[in-house]
Amino acid sequence: MNLNELNKVAEAMVAPGRGILAADESTATLKKRFDAIGVDSTPIARRDYREMLFRSTEPMSKFISGVILYDETIRQNAKDGTPLVKVIAQCGALPGIKVDKGTYPLPFAPGEVVTEGLDGLRERLVEYRNLGAKFAKWRAVIDIGPGIPSYGCVYANAHALARYAALCQDEDIVPIVEPEVLMDGDHTIERCAVVTELALKTVFEQLFYQRVPLEGMVLKPNMIVPGKKSSKTASVEEVAEKTVRILKACVPAAVPGIAFLSGGQSDQEATAHLDAINKMGPLPWRVTFSYGRALQAAPQKTWSGKAENVAAAQRAFGHRARMNGLAALGKWKADLERKAA
Repeated sequence: MNLNELNKVAEAMVAPGRGILAADESTATLKKRFDAIGVDSTPIARRDYREMLFRSTEPMSKFISGVILYDETIRQNAKDGTPLVKVIAQCGALPGIKVDKGTYPLPFAPGEVVTEGLDGLRERLVEYRNLGAKFAKWRAVIDIGPGIPSYGCVYANAHALARYAALCQDEDIVPIVEPEVLMDGDHTIERCAVVTELALKTVFEQLFYQRVPLEGMVLKPNMIVPGKKSSKTASVEEVAEKTVRILKACVPAAVPGIAFLSGGQSDQEATAHLDAINKMGPLPWRVTFSYGRALQAAPQKTWSGKAENVAAAQRAFGHRARMNGLAALGKWKADLERKAA
């Protein structure tokens, strides 16, 4: 393991004003998104869509530090035969790869899941590294509901995350550690804070036991928000204050950066919350975004599978990337959204 190199990559992933594009939707997830815009989900259509994003030169070179890819995408070539990983690298962004095998029901724990994929992971990492991946991602899912999460579920997911992170670093790949406390459900923001604190403290305990050097990783957590079905909403300031408080209590300063997931927030909410968190600085780590839907919803809808819409879709992607780049510096303003509209 070359910790200096890992740290260099981790620092580049959270470079000031830049964040990570999560383009690692599974084929099944992308099919649902394509169905909504009336596009047939074929390997060519999926390639064309992602190539459109990766060839958005300005946002990719100015506001995107890295791209999380899916297994299919990391092997695909662009229309002109250039490997997509090379298209990403030519913009100055880093190619990464989702390596987990998804969630499965946790035995004897109704309503709870554990992420699988440790079997054969080392071999997959070697292959992905040879294909150009500089970092990887593994997502653990913690649901909040009556009587859940159980400690058994939190522990099982934290242990798997730590073993994945250690394997990545051993193969000179930076791990994105993603323990996502879901915002589904009707729980309060206070309940989200309690569960997120438990999840993060358990994750860092397990990372310690697996001897993972924190300087060579990036954390991808949820923000502290109320459940989608909660009767009580929270202001942008409250979300920022509670999120920063929990992170300061749980995340060691040795971690180079935190790249938030958007987790079902609207595009503008995800941007506003990130901006408010950064306005509470200086913080011990760089804080940025690792958004999927919150970066892609607008360009996807604009594109709708039509070649004549590519330029407009790239502008929509550029706008969202720029807004989040500003939010990562604490320099976003709501009227910038209105101007663009």
